[in-house]
Amino acid sequence: QVQLVESGGGLVQAGGSLRLSCAGSGRTFSRYVMGWFRQAPGKEREFVATINSSGGRTYHADSVKGRFTISRDGAKNTVYLQMNSLKPEDTAVYYCAAGYHCSGAPRQYDYWGQGTQVTVSS
Repeated sequence: QVQLVESGGGLVQAGGSLRLSCAGSGRTFSRYVMGWFRQAPGKEREFVATINSSGGRTYHADSVKGRFTISRDGAKNTVYLQMNSLKPEDTAVYYCAAGYHCSGAPRQYDYWGQGTQVTVSS
């Protein structure tokens, strides 16, 4: 089992940047595929990015490709989401999740953090 804690959210102007962090507990953290998802009010949870256990493979949603980058630091048991050129439509609660398959489907992930709010003002 793994516990996940996100941080780094906040309020930023359009065009700005934020880096989200997701700290994982447990000795098996490095074995998990990690994903970032987001959910805006009244909308379904949306895939943002995912990274495999070694960090050698990443996938990003088309809506964030070229602006967001997922990465992980095995020594720190932490996954990051670097967000650049933020837009008001990026406003959402961002969640990190752990699973066993690189997938854009939330149901493929077994463990979730509590979420961190990102608000982008125009």
